[in-house]
Amino acid sequence: MVDYPFSHLLKVRYSEIDGQKIVFNAHYLTYIDITVSEYFEQVLSQEEASEFDFVLAKSTLEYKKSAHLHDWLTIWCRMDRMGTKSMTMHFMITREDEGEPLLLAEIIYVSVDPKTHVPSPIPDFVRKRIEQFKPEYN
Repeated sequence: MVDYPFSHLLKVRYSEIDGQKIVFNAHYLTYIDITVSEYFEQVLSQEEASEFDFVLAKSTLEYKKSAHLHDWLTIWCRMDRMGTKSMTMHFMITREDEGEPLLLAEIIYVSVDPKTHVPSPIPDFVRKRIEQFKPEYN
């Protein structure tokens, strides 16, 4: 999707569905967490990643449709804003070959010092790497 320059694909497992046989709502945050980890693995080198860390500050999820057992889901993400210490990312989850969202999310992360876990400014090298990041499939 043009609006979301990065994506990660995963399959819904049995342990992720509830009594209604749909994905239990909390698992969508896990899917987002997996995707943001994959995003930063692509954006930063291992050395750079060791000098940068972040924590979740706020999550807003808008559920549109349910995902089911064995669905292949594409979790799309984009960086929308980088403040001094915070980053706002947007996510959209779709079934693998569909464009209609199952879930939309806005997640705010706060940059923290990797050693002390105290909020700290987003390092310049992280800003630069994010601005330069162009996934191969675009």
